[in-house]
Amino acid sequence: MYQLFFVLVLLFFSVSSFARLFEPQLPTQALTINTNTEKLCQVAASTSAYLQRGFEYDPNVNHANALKQFGVSSDRIKATLNFICQITQEDKARNQASRLNSFAFIEQHFEFIRWYPDGENAQRFAAKKPLLANLPNDRLLMTKYYVHLAKGHSTPSVDFPHALYALPFDESDLTLEQANEQPGLTRFQFGKQAILQQPLSADIAKPLVYLSRSDLESALLQGTVVVDSDKTQTVYNVHRNNAIAYDRNLKPEQQQRYWYFKQVEGILGYGKDAEFKITVQPEVTFAGDLYQLGLGNLLLSQFNFKQHQEYRLGILADTGGAFDDNLYQLDYLAGSYHGFAEYAAANRHLPDYINVWFMVLKQPQPQ
Repeated sequence: MYQLFFVLVLLFFSVSSFARLFEPQLPTQALTINTNTEKLCQVAASTSAYLQRGFEYDPNVNHANALKQFGVSSDRIKATLNFICQITQEDKARNQASRLNSFAFIEQHFEFIRWYPDGENAQRFAAKKPLLANLPNDRLLMTKYYVHLAKGHSTPSVDFPHALYALPFDESDLTLEQANEQPGLTRFQFGKQAILQQPLSADIAKPLVYLSRSDLESALLQGTVVVDSDKTQTVYNVHRNNAIAYDRNLKPEQQQRYWYFKQVEGILGYGKDAEFKITVQPEVTFAGDLYQLGLGNLLLSQFNFKQHQEYRLGILADTGGAFDDNLYQLDYLAGSYHGFAEYAAANRHLPDYINVWFMVLKQPQPQ
């Protein structure tokens, strides 16, 4: 209910509040574009299918609030996503290089809106966070997230003491809307710290798998975990949470927000409930503030490495508690790793700050 209220307020919010953050602007350099366009099309197709369910299904994200002053709409976002797959499929059929990796091509077919960070809001959380304290006025903070690879077991033990729980039985037959109208349900009664101290009994919620504390924390933070258990590999994704907001002033292990999980077939991004979520892919997916920006925006990001610069294309197809009222940051899906050390070693070359443009398919000119 809170999120819906927040979005409805934004619908009436003055466009001037966003004016200082967004500006029509062409990218200033014709850099190489480095994107796996087949993966980009997969995310585009899944995101478009979600948006096709309509505004009534998910008004929280099926919009273009912050960008509507530039003529961007949900229909134009969907047209952009469909164009991505059209071009990708045509190029593949012709056995030719992807035109989406041609700067001249995207300049011809897309409009560009530059995104500047909301530095004023970022400074509210900058204490003890050097990356926010040093946020440039022309680039967004790019954090990175990954799909966690973990070891687990079907029964608890000293090495695997913490359960990943399925949705409690008292709402297993309820839709999200029905459940959210019943504050007495089990899901709303416990914070994370309470569950860590006193596990739920098996008659309240089914334990899907047992993990170490560090793997549990990674699963709760990342939203998806791939678990090797009893010689099988299973993917679990967040289902519903306990409605406690993520506190950006607390460390992840100190949070009270808690997620219940569901077994799924692949890596999933945004979806208001587990029944219909977007399938995402590494290196072409960003998480951000969907409630202000809208779901499915195509982004051109400029990665400045030590030895070269390049552009990458990605789709805004995921979010998280850290992105509530956050227009200074994006989270880049980097890949799948067994832990932070492995992830950090593989991604230490990635920049912390990126230039970002929204890309919207140009509208046909009247004859």
